[in-house]
Amino acid sequence: MPMNEPIETDTDDARPASGTLRRGWTTGACATAAAKAAFEALITGHFPDPVAIRLPRGMRATFDLAEARLGTDEAFAAVVKDAGDDPDVTHAARICCTVTPGEVGSGVRFAAGEGVGTVTLPGLPVPPGEPAINPKPREMITEALYEVAGDCDAQADILVTVSIPGGAELAAQTANPRLGIVGGLSVLGTTGVVIPYSCASWVHSIHRAVDVARATGLRHVAGATGRTSENSVRQHHALPDRAVIDMGDFAGALLKYTRDHPIDRLTVAGGFGKLSKLADGHMDLHSSRSAVDIGKLVLRLADAGGPESLVAEARRAASAGAVLALAAGAGLEQPLAENVARGAREVCRAALAGAADVDVLVVARDGRVLAHVEP
Repeated sequence: MPMNEPIETDTDDARPASGTLRRGWTTGACATAAAKAAFEALITGHFPDPVAIRLPRGMRATFDLAEARLGTDEAFAAVVKDAGDDPDVTHAARICCTVTPGEVGSGVRFAAGEGVGTVTLPGLPVPPGEPAINPKPREMITEALYEVAGDCDAQADILVTVSIPGGAELAAQTANPRLGIVGGLSVLGTTGVVIPYSCASWVHSIHRAVDVARATGLRHVAGATGRTSENSVRQHHALPDRAVIDMGDFAGALLKYTRDHPIDRLTVAGGFGKLSKLADGHMDLHSSRSAVDIGKLVLRLADAGGPESLVAEARRAASAGAVLALAAGAGLEQPLAENVARGAREVCRAALAGAADVDVLVVARDGRVLAHVEP
């Protein structure tokens, strides 16, 4: 299931330079707390507040209730999500659970309320027609309800309806729509804890996008570093939205997963600077974890036909963009971009180990395709 994170642009995201980053809680952990509180109130008539839950790795966490209502044969509880210092679009969202009695022997069942999506395509961890509540949150909620049932000598035959008010609007900022998750967000989290800027959610989203593409019969998939390159590669290859993956800076994550889950063809598209780093062998293209090697880029300029005077000037350049501008002034923008694209393609081919044919597009900031190198 894709993560509830915003879709990036071609620029590097801003990250705190220093200091201790505060961890937060996943939507799955918040839903577990809300469901447990509501179920206990349904049995006893009283809401625990705060409510304690057990996380998958054995930790326990407590949550304050933002709202609680007890009605006839149903109970409702809400928890406000705190994502810590992670830039998660669901930070401060209200994660709500309504529990109602089910048929004897039915166990714990789930439904999607307002703002929680429904799966419509194969390839995700839950099948089409099911609410977009991932397996681990389902397991956490189920275990919490059985814990309450055991303590209160009751049966956990319960329907849990999870809702996130405003979730449909937030989901438009995520990959959910292109993956066929309609109506809202996904309820996620494998550990219950959000580690700021851990990138795990983005990588998970890339994996699920490949899974959906394979399950729906797509034979050509593209990974783009940001919005501009995404639009360009979609138009260049006439690809459907579902075939274009927002890989961000995580080229290595896409290549490794595609190697293990083969497709016929993979296109990698990105800006000149990011693909220069990929051509140098970097698999994480973020500025905090890799840098353009100006010396190697200058050698590429020489290989592209740059005269010695231009090469000497390029050696003093401060960025990949500055080198590209010098090349453009000498009429060598396309040859230099093609050299970078060839280098990036060779790195991709080695990483894929034959799992897919690969082509590379270098995209300018204005969306022009500067170079396209294919088999």
